[in-house]
Amino acid sequence: MKETSIVGTNLTLGYAKGKVHKEILSGLDFELFEGEMCCLLGPNGVGKSTLVKAILGQLKPFEGDVLLRGKPISTYSNEMLAKELSVVLTEPFLPGNMTVGQLVAMGRIPHTSWTGKLEDSDRAIVNSALEATKTAYLRDERLSEISDGQRQKALIARALAQDGKVMVLDEPTAHLDLVNRYEIMQLLREISKNHGKSILVVTHDLEIALETADRFWLLNCGTPLISGLPEDLVLSGQINHLLPGENFRFSVEKGRIESKISVLKFEILGPSEFTSWIVKALEKAGIKALPEPIEVSTSPFAISYKDQVYMSVEEFVVNIKSMV
Repeated sequence: MKETSIVGTNLTLGYAKGKVHKEILSGLDFELFEGEMCCLLGPNGVGKSTLVKAILGQLKPFEGDVLLRGKPISTYSNEMLAKELSVVLTEPFLPGNMTVGQLVAMGRIPHTSWTGKLEDSDRAIVNSALEATKTAYLRDERLSEISDGQRQKALIARALAQDGKVMVLDEPTAHLDLVNRYEIMQLLREISKNHGKSILVVTHDLEIALETADRFWLLNCGTPLISGLPEDLVLSGQINHLLPGENFRFSVEKGRIESKISVLKFEILGPSEFTSWIVKALEKAGIKALPEPIEVSTSPFAISYKDQVYMSVEEFVVNIKSMV
């Protein structure tokens, strides 16, 4: 049985201005488990930031409770919360002349005396966080002189050095290139497993989240929070709560979002890992129907259509467009 670190029960969240209460979310129930990475997904403006504020103890619920390790989060002092929760924001303010080692050492502030002096045990934890995030080689580099991906890893190292049970990250892959996005999410997954952390990641990177997350929380306007394994949410169709409207759906077969308006009418023969890309190219070219079957071979790659052979998808699509 997995241990829960954070539990939300029948939460109603929003903001008060005088006597007026503006309700943003209601009827929320969720659990964040130790040793798991959970991704919170939903459209912009749906209330993800509001939920995160409640989890961090920054927003008091109108109704319901948020429990941190079995105790209402409202009973924790700021000092106690800093020892239990660590946060990585999207665009934090960081002095450019600070080194990576100094940044990571800041994670120990909640655990030091008023002098802020690090003990040997604190230095050992900082070193461990640098090693775990593969940033030890950057220890003496200034934050202004490293890449965005390296800076994000340093921020995660600081959160790890803080040594709380829960880590909350707000879009940690924003503004990063594809490789760095995968590396950051895989790193967070490793930390959750190797260090027993409960990690909540707010993200819009659905495809990368599907590859790395243990659990999804899905938020959408007018519906309760949906929680479950990503694979269950895909197979049940609940993942489509992220795609309101009539234009898009999540393809279970292809593992990605696709248009559900187009009806394609052609037969294509060959290995599915090749034919799906040819279908996509034809769809983007506006070709929705062909009278004869397409045949795809792989050694070497070739596309056969109407007794003609094409050696690339581009050559095939250009010629097809000239025919229709």
